[in-house]
Amino acid sequence: MSKIILVVGATASGKSRVGVDLAKKFNGEIISCDSMQVYKDMNIGTAKITPEEMQGIPHYMIDVANADSPFSVGEYASMVDNVINDMLSRGKIPIIVGGTGLYVDGILYPMTFGGNKNTQIRDELERQLDLYGKEYMHSMLTEIDPEDAQKIHPNNVKRVLRALEIYKITGNRKSDLQEKDKALKYQPCMIALDLDRQKLYQRIDTRVDKMIEMGLINEIKLLLSKGISFECQSMQAIGYKEFKEYFDGTNTLEQTVDIIKRNSRNYAKRQLTWFKRYDFAKWFSPDDSSGIEKEVKSFLEGV
Repeated sequence: MSKIILVVGATASGKSRVGVDLAKKFNGEIISCDSMQVYKDMNIGTAKITPEEMQGIPHYMIDVANADSPFSVGEYASMVDNVINDMLSRGKIPIIVGGTGLYVDGILYPMTFGGNKNTQIRDELERQLDLYGKEYMHSMLTEIDPEDAQKIHPNNVKRVLRALEIYKITGNRKSDLQEKDKALKYQPCMIALDLDRQKLYQRIDTRVDKMIEMGLINEIKLLLSKGISFECQSMQAIGYKEFKEYFDGTNTLEQTVDIIKRNSRNYAKRQLTWFKRYDFAKWFSPDDSSGIEKEVKSFLEGV
């Protein structure tokens, strides 16, 4: 089974720097595992790594989708498999870096959710969507499968309907089906980063302030001018969606920034909860470079 390295953790925990350091040390290349960095023209609000920060290390799965188009975990996983195979064929070590838990699952496990499509059931679900709206459909999914509903934004109607369809066809929740099929596709070394919670929150607040200074508002204005509305999947990202009320005149800039910081802190907590589900994850401080390198070296050498 092919070996891969993963560097995961909460937003602003220092994953990018650790990933680059490991790539330089172990002849690796990096695959971004961030559901929002896949989108073009969304750079500041997604904290996209800069060419200077890459330090000459090739990075993949950044800017692979247009911001006005939906992009699924299935598409991501399929593309990443091709990238990993290419890296391995060239003798490179694949290093996956990011904090999107569902994308990590897409890399590690087969994306088989079970159940064939049923036109009659799908038609009925779409009729209910027309009658009651997307929030109602998402609340229905929350009652059936709260774990899966937490991962899906109400605006992502396609995924909501698919999860409901799977339940109605198979009698099983999608999250249960995912748990049943846990044969790893690769042999992973998962480096999970954690640091003092207050320090993490300070780093998140500082990052958000820096995004504003770098011109996040102008970036969003440019996206809107290109017809990328707040209804698009890409604009559901933290750091973007909160600006809808700002542009509507409902919230001030100060209120908007405070909401982004709060949402980012809550997201960080959810990320840490997600990665603690992996019993093979090894937890390190992002500053423990020697410990991280020792763990990866032992893994690659099979010790």
